[in-house]
Parts: sequence; structure tokens; C-alpha cells
Amino acid sequence: MNGRERIIEALNHREPDRIPFDLAGTTWTGITNGAYQKLRQHLGFGPEEPEWADVIQQIVVPSAEILELINVDTRGLFPLTSHNWDVYSKLRDAGERWEYHDEWGFTHHFPKENGYWFSLVGHPMEHLIPEDTLVDRYNWPDPSNPARIAGLREKAIRFREEGKLVILKGLCAGIFEMQQRVRGVSNALVDSFVYPEFSDRLIGKLADLKIQFWQKALEELADVVDVVAEADDYGTQESQLVSPDHFRQYYKAHIARIIKAIKDLAPKAKLIFHSCGNIRPLLPDFIEIGIDIINPVHINAAGMEPYQLKKDFGSELVFWGGGVDTQKVLPEGSPSDVADDVKRNIDALAPGGGFVFATVHNIQAEVPAENIIAMLKAIGRL
Repeated sequence: MNGRERIIEALNHREPDRIPFDLAGTTWTGITNGAYQKLRQHLGFGPEEPEWADVIQQIVVPSAEILELINVDTRGLFPLTSHNWDVYSKLRDAGERWEYHDEWGFTHHFPKENGYWFSLVGHPMEHLIPEDTLVDRYNWPDPSNPARIAGLREKAIRFREEGKLVILKGLCAGIFEMQQRVRGVSNALVDSFVYPEFSDRLIGKLADLKIQFWQKALEELADVVDVVAEADDYGTQESQLVSPDHFRQYYKAHIARIIKAIKDLAPKAKLIFHSCGNIRPLLPDFIEIGIDIINPVHINAAGMEPYQLKKDFGSELVFWGGGVDTQKVLPEGSPSDVADDVKRNIDALAPGGGFVFATVHNIQAEVPAENIIAMLKAIGRL
């Protein structure tokens, strides 16, 4: 089997010839530049000026030589967004840090010394009085700008010819997360109670912008992508950021609109949905609105025990990620700890298909190259 065939077999809940492997196919299953450069050096390659999947998170697209060497089954398509569109050319010197103002009106800071990623520090509607017309008057980015997807069709065709599964990233973070970025976290968590009409108008507008992007992107790319990626973070280490009932009342219908639009435009593609933390109470809702694949299996969050998740939801959901813990084991464990964790999670999630191996989240800069190598060896990719 080639990589694409291998993952398609897993997506259809059948066991392929070996465990499918994704690294850097999305901006949640990726590797930061710091970790990537260490891995290159460990493998005998020199430093490389990276291609960026996500400058804000410092996630890179590894070179073809590295992806081939470690036998990655996926390839990602990364449209131009506020996270990777000429970010460095737009930086402003702000003393001890660099400052970036993006197309949404958000302000980001990056420390000049010992910086690992950009931090969001400015929310454009945080101090404005919520009123219905505020959403309509705001200068939103253009989701349909054709420059966002220029050249992606040719990349997708090439990736497919190389036997790789093609994943298409979206415009921005999820509607709940974007609501927090626009209004600030505190406001976003109370707006639905204090300003319900404004809140729903803002959430709906964010959903509309996403749909506009997908209409433009999938008009061009639907026939050459295999998996379409959407996201919204609802889980914490212990529970959820909002109650399941709150999610159902204020967010679920808008997410369902986005997913329906994607599936209408790309009926042959599978829908992967990223949401960190304990999202177990929301999984029946995710299934109901048409989500095919969950990322990640946040294995050390409450309620996300891999064996039980597989037993309860394995016939309806594909689990993508959860192959090795990225909070403690990968950065702080020994290579044998990494190998043990990989084996334990594969034993729980891989039987019967419906599993694609990836780290729980992006591989961060402090992860030793030796531990990445131990992970790759444990899944038979080195």
C-alpha cells in the first residue's frame, strides 16, 4: 500500500498493512522549527530555512527529503492566512519583542530572546460596546481572496501522484476560539448571557466567513483533497471550557452549517475536527453533525482514556492522534518511555482500523531529537 491507500483503509475502519502515520499534515500534528532543526541535525542534515505552515505557532513544513526518509503518509495544503501570510515582513519593533498586527485586527507579540511562539495580546472588540451593527461595520478579512489558494491544486495533484493522502487546512481557528480572539476570553464567555443577539450575530458571522472560504477553496480543490480540516477547542485537562448544554445552544448549529457546506462541496472528502482536552461529552454531538475524524485523542485528559474511547466510539469515529503524549512523555521522558507510550496507545486505538498515528499535539522545541527518533522507531518508520 502507498500512504494514501493506507490511510483510506484506516478511515474505512479496516486495518491497513501497517499503522498510518501523519506528521505535519495539519497544524495540530506538526513540528515546531526548534524541534525540526534538531531532528535534521540528528539525521545528518544541515540547518534549513523552513517553509512555514503556521508562523504564529512556529510550525514548519518539513522538507520532502525528511518526510520521505521517515515515511510520512500525509501531505498538508496550507492556504495563506493570518498565520503564514508574509508574517515576518509585517513585524514591528516593539522594544523587547516583535509586534504583529494581522488581517483580523489581532495583535501578537514574539519575544526577541527565548521566544517559542507568538502570543495574542490584543483583541479588537474587547473594549467596544456590543451592539448589533458592530459586527456588520467591522473590517473583516476577505475569505474568498484567490491568492489564499494559489498553487495548491498543483501541489495536491503532485502529492497524490506520490501516493500521499492530501489534507486541506481552513481559514482560521474555530468559531468559539475566534470569538475569544475578537472579544477577549472574559467577554466571549459571558456575551451569550449579557448580549445574546450580538453574540449570536458575531458567532454566525465567523461561521459565514469560514463557509465563504470553503466555497472558494473547494470549488478549486474538492476533487484533489482527501481530508478537510476544521477545528474548535472546547476541552480542558479536566472538563470543558463551556458546558455541553451551552455548546449545544450557542455553537453547535453554526458548526453544523460549516460542516454541511464542506460536505456539500466535497462529498468524497472526510472531515477531521480538532478539539483539545476532555471532549468526551461532546462526541455524540460531533457524530450527529457529520464529523468523521477526531483529533486528538488527548490521552492524559480526563475522560479520554484510549481503550474506553475506542470501545464506545470506535465504530463511528476515526481517531487521529493520541499516539504519544506531548505534555510529559515526549519532552521529558526517556526514549524507552516514549516507545512504551507509543505501544500502549497503538494497542488501544489501532485494532480494527480507524486510527492514524500522530502525536497528541505539535512537537515542541524542547523535545529531544532522541525522543522523536524513539517514536519513529516504535512505529517502524526508521
